[in-house]
Amino acid sequence: MIRSKKQFITIDQYIKIFPKDVGGMLQAFRKTIKAAAPRAEEAISYQIPTFKLNGNLVHFAAFKNHIGFYPGARAIVVFKKELALYKTAKGSIQFPIDEPLPIALIRKIVRYRVKESSGKECSRGHKFYKTKDLPVCPKCWLGYYKK
Repeated sequence: MIRSKKQFITIDQYIKIFPKDVGGMLQAFRKTIKAAAPRAEEAISYQIPTFKLNGNLVHFAAFKNHIGFYPGARAIVVFKKELALYKTAKGSIQFPIDEPLPIALIRKIVRYRVKESSGKECSRGHKFYKTKDLPVCPKCWLGYYKK
């Protein structure tokens, strides 16, 4: 990722600092996410492009040799076979900059995350419905509700 002392406010500002070819890949990523999650809101979080829907949905970022995609740990497990060609870690995927983006796979992962974030279960599989009064899973965050 190109390190900039500038604090980004919009995804457009973030994309503008990259060369045209990388910027095109980032725009394609953004367009794919928007199409798969039309209700998600764009944001900058951790100084990288983020889409939010009931909390963070996905993040993406450009680096020297890859585009990083951050759909969360559970998505990596669910799509393990499809991701076999790419370098992955607990909650991240690296798509090489010198290869075409796997748009169909990105779309599938984002749709999965939309379903996952719809409130049916938390990232650890506990059943609960997210509301304003209950923003996090009570089983995962017992201390959160003790005020």
